[in-house]
Amino acid sequence: MDDSLELVPVTFAVACAFVDRHHRRPVGHKFSIGVEREGELVGVVMGGRPVARHMDDGWTLEVNRSATDGTKNANSMLYAAAWRATKALGYRRLITYTQEGESGASLRAAGWEPLRQLNARNGWDALSRRRENKNAGIVRTLWEADRG
Repeated sequence: MDDSLELVPVTFAVACAFVDRHHRRPVGHKFSIGVEREGELVGVVMGGRPVARHMDDGWTLEVNRSATDGTKNANSMLYAAAWRATKALGYRRLITYTQEGESGASLRAAGWEPLRQLNARNGWDALSRRRENKNAGIVRTLWEADRG
């Protein structure tokens, strides 16, 4: 890890503002962790309830957003910290997803393991709950923090 990076607590509002600049905002927030370099926030990770209902068993959290400004090692540092925070909160499992074309290098560096590849879905849109299909047709990989 880079010695000049330091984990810091961040509020939901600060995490959201950073994510708005570098990514899309998640829902279902349980915790946020930031990483700074020389006093400047360079990344955040946000954990919450799993988006997939069948994963929401009361013992599992999901990293539903990780965003950095590209600072080397920041993402893997955040993924490792997210797992430590998850365990400290009493949860037993932490998952996340990558999309096709994303290497997962930061996850591997933090000790995470790929569980399985998920087929592309048609999207989340339903007549009873209209949604924009931004991620339709994208193959994803399900990852889990190493519980060992």
